[in-house]
Amino acid sequence: MNTHAFHKTALMLIDMQNDFLHPQGAYARSGLHSEMIADLPTKLKLVANAVRAVGGWIVSTHFTLVAGKGGTPFINKHLKALRPFLKKGDFVPGSFGHSLIDELTPADLSIEKVTYSAFYMSRLEWVLNQFGISRLIFGGIVTNGGVASTVRDAHIRGYDTWVLSDGCAAFDSDLHEVSIETLKSVARIYSCAEAIDEFRA
Repeated sequence: MNTHAFHKTALMLIDMQNDFLHPQGAYARSGLHSEMIADLPTKLKLVANAVRAVGGWIVSTHFTLVAGKGGTPFINKHLKALRPFLKKGDFVPGSFGHSLIDELTPADLSIEKVTYSAFYMSRLEWVLNQFGISRLIFGGIVTNGGVASTVRDAHIRGYDTWVLSDGCAAFDSDLHEVSIETLKSVARIYSCAEAIDEFRA
């Protein structure tokens, strides 16, 4: 990677939020846990520090449940069937659960998202273009959901896309591996250590 491109590079932290990962978050309260996902903060913190050190950007996306009257959230049918434990107060903007986990703060830019892809009906593309960001390095959760969808949308928009093979995770390791394999057609696949070496070089 050329050093002049560092300021055009962003580490995309996909949905690394307290409601997904913190012991007091919505998923932990429901008993939903993954060791693979729990290991991500330590790995991604090293990548984030390397990106910050060379003047790159940290962009955090935040899955959001939009509240209606009385604070009752709008939850799509497929999500309600998949995660029936979601309730009022979960993934609400400004709340503890909605926020980026402490290990990865601060983010330079934060983007609310209402479905898998962070590009869908959000200001992400506008913000990236305003700051001249052209290379996106992806880590976060889940590989087969928010990560894959956002990576594909980035690819068709012409961004130089990287995916951290061990900086993403899913609740099923087989789904993770299959997703990484299929993303090879639209992104460069690197390990966290390889990405850090690129920045340090």
